[in-house]
Amino acid sequence: MDIMQIVEKSKDAATVGRVFGEPIHQGDVTVIPVAKVIQGSGGGKGSGEEEGGGVGFGLGAAPAGVFVIKDGDVRWQPVVDVNRIVIGSQIVAVVLLLTVRAVLKRHLKRRR
Repeated sequence: MDIMQIVEKSKDAATVGRVFGEPIHQGDVTVIPVAKVIQGSGGGKGSGEEEGGGVGFGLGAAPAGVFVIKDGDVRWQPVVDVNRIVIGSQIVAVVLLLTVRAVLKRHLKRRR
């Protein structure tokens, strides 16, 4: 298979079916899961004395949230990334502690 054919086929991997999941019906509520899809591909071919070629393809997906449909109203419910919240809180705490430490050192130097 030609490298350009592989690259063209890889474009089909990032379809709507990969972004929106199958609707889930429960009573009068319908939930449609949504993912964030990132796709990339590339290829190359050399010529001359040493002929060669290569192709690369990457596809990643992460949950983004859900559309909730109830009584004709549509509501977006984003995914909460708890790990990001925890890491952000830890960074803020470290910066706060370093700032308090620097202020206390400066205050103690002035007292002497």
